[in-house]
Amino acid sequence: MPRDIPQPDTDEIKALIAGVSDLEGPLLPILHALQDAYGVIPDIAQPLIAEALNISRAEVHGVVSFYHDFRTLPAGRHVVKICRAEACQAMGGAALGEHAQARLGVEWHGTTENGAVTLEPVYCLGLCACGPSAMVDGKLLGRVDAQKLDRIIGEIEA
Repeated sequence: MPRDIPQPDTDEIKALIAGVSDLEGPLLPILHALQDAYGVIPDIAQPLIAEALNISRAEVHGVVSFYHDFRTLPAGRHVVKICRAEACQAMGGAALGEHAQARLGVEWHGTTENGAVTLEPVYCLGLCACGPSAMVDGKLLGRVDAQKLDRIIGEIEA
């Protein structure tokens, strides 16, 4: 469910861009700085970045949409990431993902209506021997099944 996102002042964004635009390959540092400052990449920032770096808005958008840690919508208070890579899929990861979507009532990249939980796919958490794996608020979890996931979601929703 989309939520209202306060848009920062363009002068704030321009100052932030200027602060890191002299770095070699500044696009990623700029995006990280925006994400750190606002929790998202504000809509009004992409054309400002493109102008400052003399690149197209499509290039900026391509980078924002490619990297899964950049957000254009705010995340919920808790973020649940479920591994969708091959090793976890072989251990039941697809069923776990479907269960998570049904349990939370959201699709991938969705946030519950109360803003408590955002569900995201991730492609390899490095726990291939312990699949299916997940990450909840930055904490890695292995051998996650539906019951374990339900317990974790119950704890973070409380």
